[in-house]
Amino acid sequence: MNAEHDPISLAEAFARVPRRRFLPDDQQGWAESNIPLEIGCNQTNSQPSTVADMLTLLDVSPGQRVLDLGSGSGWTTALLGVLVGETGSVVGVERLRELLDGAIAACAGLGIESIEFAEAVPGTLGLPERAPFDRILVSAGAASLPDSLVAQLGVGGVMVIPVAGEMLRVERTGEADDAVSITRHGRYRFVPLIVE
Repeated sequence: MNAEHDPISLAEAFARVPRRRFLPDDQQGWAESNIPLEIGCNQTNSQPSTVADMLTLLDVSPGQRVLDLGSGSGWTTALLGVLVGETGSVVGVERLRELLDGAIAACAGLGIESIEFAEAVPGTLGLPERAPFDRILVSAGAASLPDSLVAQLGVGGVMVIPVAGEMLRVERTGEADDAVSITRHGRYRFVPLIVE
């Protein structure tokens, strides 16, 4: 394996993408704290240990195509961009324009060419027209597992999503709609996933 395709460690990704950059001025003093922080619009920047747990479950590799649904401040999108490297791609989808604009500004100048952002389409989860994805990260809590997101995974693809307060790792094992393997990884609190 040559150096540009070697996996990047989570620790290296966190070091390259400082959380402080993605926080409002009044929250930056708490950037090193392992707590969720308000970013406006009744949304939060998840605590670093939760983000690390989710990214560990997601198991991102260089060159993969990743959907970051509920990208919020853009922090997870940038982290994912480091993990997929120059040969991969990440699209962060956010429904709140104010947060989307802030995420784009926060990522400017980081030198992560593999990321882009898109505004969520009302009534649609994810980006079905851009599927399939190798990985999907959902940073908002769903009441039940959204079939429409599972359908956006390629075979062998993995989605990490909080459902009814429990973190799920969903792997697409075949072409059939119900060809999935689901494992459960503890309880977490997230803002709700909104479709409209």
